[in-house]
Amino acid sequence: MTQITADKVFELIEKSKLVDPDAFAAHRESLTTKSDPALLEDPIAVCKSFEDAGLLTRWQSEKILQGKYKGFFLGKHKLLGHIGTGGMSSVYLGEHMVLKHRRAVKVLPKSKLGKTSYLERFQREAKAIASLSHPNIVRAYDIDHEKDTHYIVMEYIEGVDLQILVKKHGPLPYALVADYIAQAAHGLQHAHDQGLIHRDVKPANFLINTDGVIKVLDLGLALFQDQDDASLTMEYNDKVLGTADFLAPEQALNSHTVDNRADIYGLGCTMYFLLTGHPPFPEGSISSRIIKHQNTMPADIRVDRPDCPGELDGICVKMMQKDPKFRYQECNQVAKALETWLAKYKAENPDVAIKPSRGMTLDDLLEDAKSKGNYLSETVNNQLEDTKIESTKRSGQAGMALSSSDSGVLRAIVKSDSSAVDSQIDLIHDSSQPNKPKSRSQAIQEASERSAASSSSTPLIEPAESKAKSSTKLASPSSVGPKSNATGVQLSKTQTASAKSPTNSANKASSPAAKTASKPQEESDEDQGLSLKSILILVGVLAAIAVAIAAVVFLKS
Repeated sequence: MTQITADKVFELIEKSKLVDPDAFAAHRESLTTKSDPALLEDPIAVCKSFEDAGLLTRWQSEKILQGKYKGFFLGKHKLLGHIGTGGMSSVYLGEHMVLKHRRAVKVLPKSKLGKTSYLERFQREAKAIASLSHPNIVRAYDIDHEKDTHYIVMEYIEGVDLQILVKKHGPLPYALVADYIAQAAHGLQHAHDQGLIHRDVKPANFLINTDGVIKVLDLGLALFQDQDDASLTMEYNDKVLGTADFLAPEQALNSHTVDNRADIYGLGCTMYFLLTGHPPFPEGSISSRIIKHQNTMPADIRVDRPDCPGELDGICVKMMQKDPKFRYQECNQVAKALETWLAKYKAENPDVAIKPSRGMTLDDLLEDAKSKGNYLSETVNNQLEDTKIESTKRSGQAGMALSSSDSGVLRAIVKSDSSAVDSQIDLIHDSSQPNKPKSRSQAIQEASERSAASSSSTPLIEPAESKAKSSTKLASPSSVGPKSNATGVQLSKTQTASAKSPTNSANKASSPAAKTASKPQEESDEDQGLSLKSILILVGVLAAIAVAIAAVVFLKS
């Protein structure tokens, strides 16, 4: 490629029409009369002088130095720079040539025009955004095309998406996580009210502006809940739609029949990302991650954030339930739960800020939170209001201990539903005492046993009068520990610790006896297992003999 010269740069700038002719002539004249003659021989220095004069942007200079002078205008907008590129389109910063308003211009590449449903999806996104008007959703102003270049003119947000924010600063403070996810839930609720399902909820699709306001964007995969629009992706035989790290289980099976709860799952995974700094399943291939979303709960948030408030963790866990019926049913419910928690948290921590103050950037806010230690929390609220279960700590009543987050409550709620074994397997997860890995068969057996026992099991919160009868059983080390009790609800760390307390002499006296009593039962179980194994071996041997005899008879005949 021929090296571009300074004279060629002047020629390209003039032909591009990026600079007003009078301004171009005046600037060139000033360079000729006032600058070092050597500058007029350096193409990079010439472009830099136009940048310094405010006549070109850095992106425009780069294109000029590459020998390009076309494609800087789309409709009534002059393109100032490149914001980013996604799987389906590129986004540029544009400026209205008359009003001087800055806009985001989303362009569908020409290479996508002949491929399946790209153009239809692009037009669908414009229709989706145009139908929405909400402070937490990016607005669309126009859709048009010049020849075979199709574009959408949208609201320009000066800020950063949540994925980049977390990559830069790490896991976010709890108050900010609650505020951002609540705002996102309000935006998604508005979309749902208009009959739209986003289907690609993830951190990169939430922008946070300089005022701390969340904006939902990228509705390219939005599902209209009317028959004609819903059939678009089916017509082109498209397969799984969405992003593997944040994909709802039901969406991986059939992305055309999902409802608003798929977005709630994706929002829960986004919340998990903000709290931990990584997606729920950060390792493995795309297919393996999709499978994990089908049947595995992610690692406890407290592995990364040991001080995570229990109620905040519980909200996130509830949003990520595998079975949609165990999630929040509306985004408004998510927003209410988070805003209720945030109000209590701020009342207990009045110095916590969730919005940048005047003259403060978002980076300043996060650094200030780190310096004050606001990433930490001493507040642990065990229960959500909509569980209808009071905390034993608050009420002072004796009863079955719950785990230190709402995830324990969720496990208990479904213990009596014998028709939802798979759902119970999905809920075998306790944030304070993670279960050891189980095979699917073990999980099914455990869930089935809990279902069978549910008709005669004790209530989730025991009556006060039954405390005396059950206190010795709860105190015994053989019945208290990291494993779940008869109701399938794990005991909290507090009760486990109290059961092991040296002040309880009865426990000490009963421990050896309990261990001794359990050995015959264990041996009996082992004997049963061996006898069953022997029977299976014997059946196999007899079957082999029968086959051999039949073969001999056949050969003789």
